[in-house]
Amino acid sequence: MLPLLLLQSLVSVSSAPPRCHPGVRGLCKPIVEERPKCTDVLLSYCDDMSYTQTMFPNILGHKTREEAEAGAEYLLLSVVESLLGGECNPEIRMLGCSVLAPRCEREVVLKPCRTTCEAMRKKCSHAFDGIEMAWPYFLDCDRFFVSEEEGCYDPLEGLQAEQNVEDADSMEMPPAEEPATAPQFSYHSNAQMNAILKKVEERCSDIARTYSIGRSMEGRELLVIEFSNNPGQHELLEPEVKYVGNMHGNEVLGRQLLIYLSQYLCSEYLLGNERIQTLVNTTRIHILPSMNPDGYEVAVAGAQDTNDDEDRSGRHDSWNIGRNNAQNIDLNRNFPDLTSVIYGRRRMKGYRTDHVPIPDYYWFGKVAPETYAVMKWIRSIPFVLSASFHGGDLVVVYPYDLSKHPLQSTMFSPTPDDQVFKFLARTYANAHETMSYESAQCGSSRTHSEKGMINGAQWSSFAGSMMDFNYLHTNCFEVTVELGCDKFPPEEELFLAWHENHEALIAFVEAAHRGIKGIVRDEEGNGIKDVQISVKGIRHDVTTAENGEYWRLLTPGIHIVMASAPGYTRAVKKIHLPARMPTAGRVDFVLQKAALQPDVQEEEDAIPSMGSYDRFDPYNQYERYTLMADLSQNREERAEKPWWWNYFVLPGGATPTWLLKQY
Repeated sequence: MLPLLLLQSLVSVSSAPPRCHPGVRGLCKPIVEERPKCTDVLLSYCDDMSYTQTMFPNILGHKTREEAEAGAEYLLLSVVESLLGGECNPEIRMLGCSVLAPRCEREVVLKPCRTTCEAMRKKCSHAFDGIEMAWPYFLDCDRFFVSEEEGCYDPLEGLQAEQNVEDADSMEMPPAEEPATAPQFSYHSNAQMNAILKKVEERCSDIARTYSIGRSMEGRELLVIEFSNNPGQHELLEPEVKYVGNMHGNEVLGRQLLIYLSQYLCSEYLLGNERIQTLVNTTRIHILPSMNPDGYEVAVAGAQDTNDDEDRSGRHDSWNIGRNNAQNIDLNRNFPDLTSVIYGRRRMKGYRTDHVPIPDYYWFGKVAPETYAVMKWIRSIPFVLSASFHGGDLVVVYPYDLSKHPLQSTMFSPTPDDQVFKFLARTYANAHETMSYESAQCGSSRTHSEKGMINGAQWSSFAGSMMDFNYLHTNCFEVTVELGCDKFPPEEELFLAWHENHEALIAFVEAAHRGIKGIVRDEEGNGIKDVQISVKGIRHDVTTAENGEYWRLLTPGIHIVMASAPGYTRAVKKIHLPARMPTAGRVDFVLQKAALQPDVQEEEDAIPSMGSYDRFDPYNQYERYTLMADLSQNREERAEKPWWWNYFVLPGGATPTWLLKQY
């Protein structure tokens, strides 16, 4: 009986007229949807827009002002000025406001112009790259902005009007330097460093160019910036100079100084500094701020972990954090040990200390991709002069780094060019504010150093250094500059460090113009490649480059110079280099053809049992390293969140993955 009653009650309810039915007069009032209306702009970070009325829902679909204020988009606008270091402010904020609080006129929302968005993206995308942040999705020029034909407005029109007034008031004022090209005396992440170099390239495109020489083990780019009046091209008789920083990831001052040097060369050239203009117009300068970007990331994390620890013992524990690369390889012990090769062959006929081939057995060891990339770089450009920047002492180190006696770890072991290297080391040390003073010495080099200079093996002997490799394998003379006993100095000391080093950095590059240079031609006027340029009394030759040009660093005095090549007669000249000669002396040679002696050819081309100088990477390591770097780029650990990430992760809110570049 009970089920029947329930069924009847359900039927009666279902058959009753609805509470609100359009067909039943007076039962209900029709629902009238309120159309959105223009309302005042009440978002505090958008109150300087050129309009005062907006509408919700906005272009992103936020239904109310409160919903817009609670989103990560508005949070980004509130902090974008500090995130980007003042760059692109207030343009980025105003561009975002045109989407979050769009212009409203006569109850109609107007969309901002796409051309304005595209111009700002071109101008400011590097700033977001510098902090490893993706371009904000709500500034998608195609999605949220429209063309002029569709009736758009310029969201920056008020700003531009103010700018026009300022321009009129300051017609005589020189243009202010852009933030990305003005030195900021703080440490930069790898992405920020690369963004700065790109910005310098953009600002000084007539004299600057960036290029990559490879990638680190974890896939980070090894980015070089070059300065020349003809960037990207080698010019006849123009010396090539390189600076390499951050070879040890935890020795960071050199990295920062080379970033500042890049900005300085750009800005001073544009300002008309005659010394800098002459240097750039007559020299091709290559700057690699970080050879070990993977180690730097580890070092930064280690420094942050011990940042609050005032105890010296804690500082000592973190002394070597990040020194090696991601494979735990010390890059300054990873180059071919050619010093042992020449020590072992000192009494052999045909003994040479230049262009020593790389032994095949070297490739069977663990060769870091960073080492490989730098070796290819060194071989591909006819570098004349180089310096590598380290930390842990205050001194300039010159080769050899390996002791000539295997049982003596602190034995003076000079090269045949000892006088030239001492001159180069003295050039940097004397131009430095304090390095040449005995009172400034701070590390273990004090025992043997002399006025800020020391022989590497006499200080601490080791094999496989980049400095020895440059000298023994190529024409390049390299020294190692130890910039101070604090490997990771506080940021407040960076300005002083730049002040102490910037003159030395310039003076050392100018030293590439000391000695002699010239062209070796045949009787028909054609340049001859691989001619040996010998100096009597110095058992180390340089060879001519592709067009027969050469550079030979020498100290002042009288020298007898010879040019010789297989199939040509030898030419000899006696020269005198004055003590204060500001540029390299021009010494050309013309060689006459002669009968080629096979035995001489074999002796010239190779060291017995070592193969030819041209034999490089016989086991195709490059392909393997490239594959390893590409794979490591996709590892999950590379997706670590940037330093600003936690600021945008709101409790209970959606995770703003659109801020991350890999998404």
